[in-house]
Amino acid sequence: MPPARRVLVVGIDGVRLDTLAHVPTPHLDTVADSGFLAPVTVAESTPTMSGPCWATIVTGVRVTKHAVWSNDFTGHRLGVFPDFTTRLARQDGRRTYVAAAWEPLVTVADGGPMFRRPTRLTHHAPAADTPQAWEDADEATVRDAAAVLTHEDPEASFVYLGAPDETAHHLGCGPAYEESIAAADRRLGRLLTALRTRPTCADEAWTVLVVTDHGHRDEGGHGGASQVERTAWLACAGPDITAGARPLRPVRHEDVAAQVYAALDRTPDSHWTLDGTAVPTLPQAVLLDMDGTLVDTEPLWLDAAREVAAAHGHALTDEEGAGVLGRTCADTAAYLATLSPGTTADEALESDLEDTFLAAVEKGVRLRPGARDLLDRLADGNIPAALVSASPRRVVDAVLKTLGAEVFRTTVADGETDRSKPHPDPYLEAAARLRLPPGACLVVEDSPTGIAAAEAAGCRVVAVPSATPVDAAPGRRVLESLAHLTIL
Repeated sequence: MPPARRVLVVGIDGVRLDTLAHVPTPHLDTVADSGFLAPVTVAESTPTMSGPCWATIVTGVRVTKHAVWSNDFTGHRLGVFPDFTTRLARQDGRRTYVAAAWEPLVTVADGGPMFRRPTRLTHHAPAADTPQAWEDADEATVRDAAAVLTHEDPEASFVYLGAPDETAHHLGCGPAYEESIAAADRRLGRLLTALRTRPTCADEAWTVLVVTDHGHRDEGGHGGASQVERTAWLACAGPDITAGARPLRPVRHEDVAAQVYAALDRTPDSHWTLDGTAVPTLPQAVLLDMDGTLVDTEPLWLDAAREVAAAHGHALTDEEGAGVLGRTCADTAAYLATLSPGTTADEALESDLEDTFLAAVEKGVRLRPGARDLLDRLADGNIPAALVSASPRRVVDAVLKTLGAEVFRTTVADGETDRSKPHPDPYLEAAARLRLPPGACLVVEDSPTGIAAAEAAGCRVVAVPSATPVDAAPGRRVLESLAHLTIL
């Protein structure tokens, strides 16, 4: 059963990017470290005010389309270009949720609401226009939002925190502003905890986006064209993004809604005329399986296992053959010994398998569709690549004559770690050689055995099945071909 995909967008109003460098924000850092944090430049045509910026963020179209030009939304075109919670609810019947204190977002005040028709709504207006009243409103908002996120099942949610912006307006970008940002981060932590404590969390794949709309001048205030006012940011983490990923292009506000749709596997209708697209990212490294992933050697390995089994008096069935795919020579020798009466899994049997397989490989191997293009893109992008195989070193070196050894920063073969696939050791070793945490590495695999090893190591996985079907799962994408791998 594929994982249930879910999205949480947390909008924190008016947080300067440069302030994040010296204010402790451990929960935002967790999101950024698990994915990326990138600057966003507010488009020159967009006033640096909350209304226009948030409208661009949640609709995925620019100001010339949604027509929210100020914090008075009168004359908007949000009926034509609705927010993502409304579009998903009305067009797809999905459960969506919005929690916000700023009235125009969720009420008819000042020409609102921006969020037209989510399926569930939380609103706690501040009791007064003071920093403390906004802190209290954000606190009530997060209290309710955490309960909904823990005990209910919204597929796409937006939670708005407004206190940092209001504090800057009243008191400037000094200590009180920084403390308000720290408080917003603590509230973000409570929302993340709500996701982790959901009863169904283990069966879900959550994408989390944290975004701000604009910056502030030192004295507080925005709406102008200065760099600090036009600089916003987006942090994003999810099952399709490796830790420390780099956006392939500049990130824009209109990309946020598109990222939501992508995280839910929802292809935008061309009639929506979105201006944003999901943010393509580069992993810090790519770890590639060999047999069945880059080269079409799985049939050769299966034939070798059948030949050796037949030599020991057993005809390998198709079901039994599936059990040898992705396995080492030692594991396969032990398996064949259980199938052949009177046979022991000794070094001779293992050697027979290796010699038979190597002889077939040395006659020539075919690359899997898209393999050469993928390797070329990795080399052109200067992205470290490692080959991680369950085959013996002699077989790996033979295949490298076709793949090109220069493509890989390192290669790991069977016997070069204490344990082989399906244990995580080979992928942990490859990541260590590249001096990267496993979560920063994208693994490309074809077999359940290799996928189990990569996921046990803590890597993100793209599965491109060859001989055995593979289901999608949290942290795992399943593609039909390497040609569909669009990480680069």
